[in-house]
Amino acid sequence: MRQELMSLPKTLADDVAKNLVMVARLLDAEPEEAYAYSRVALRLASRVAAVREAAGFASYVTERYSEALTEFRASRRMTGLADLWPVMADCERGLGRPERALEMAGAPEVKQLDKAGQIEMRLVAAGARSDMEEFDAAVVTLECSELGSNSVQPWTARLRYAYADALIGAGRADEAREWFAKAAEADQDGSTNAAERLAQIDGIEFVDALDPDVEIDDEAQVETAGDTEDDEDDDTEFAEGDGEDYYEDDDEEDEEEGVVTPSDETKRD
Repeated sequence: MRQELMSLPKTLADDVAKNLVMVARLLDAEPEEAYAYSRVALRLASRVAAVREAAGFASYVTERYSEALTEFRASRRMTGLADLWPVMADCERGLGRPERALEMAGAPEVKQLDKAGQIEMRLVAAGARSDMEEFDAAVVTLECSELGSNSVQPWTARLRYAYADALIGAGRADEAREWFAKAAEADQDGSTNAAERLAQIDGIEFVDALDPDVEIDDEAQVETAGDTEDDEDDDTEFAEGDGEDYYEDDDEEDEEEGVVTPSDETKRD
């Protein structure tokens, strides 16, 4: 990204960079604000691939799938890379076109992805199968060597979670419980709600004691008060010492946007 911005006048490059930083900072916590910053960056430098990519992700997380797909396509045309292929396919799902997502899952571009990208493509393809209520096919799609590996990777929890969810759809709840448990074990950064799904299967209900809508009976309050007094006595005794986480390039769009593709540069040379 830094090299791309260096091609811009310094003041403009600084403004674009500041907006991209805000997009990255707000994307998870305040997606709508991140989207607003991405549109500013887009107006300033629409011919920078990193800007189109950032705008794509801001649109994606705010469920503006058509916009996201447009930006991802533009970024891909500029770079010639396939990194965005899985998220582009997921945009097709978001637009209600799971069949298109499945077509992309079988495209040659998938072979250009690294291991993380290929796993992401599996997740999208399985999601598309589930969208079409083909849950058994979704289960099969996710069955790969990485699923049962003892090595925990950044995508391990999500892969196991998706597999468990597909098993639920296929009516295999007992197996799903096992995989929700494995997903929760691998989920060190809270990327899934595997622990909550596991508790739901086991019939465990979590109660937020600070929720004003939650009623606590008087007997429980009295018992709690009594326990507090006992705890105070225990503290006194202890003080005294008594205790012890597909698309092909669109030449027409390129001409309209003024985008120079890698193939065009080759032709010009």
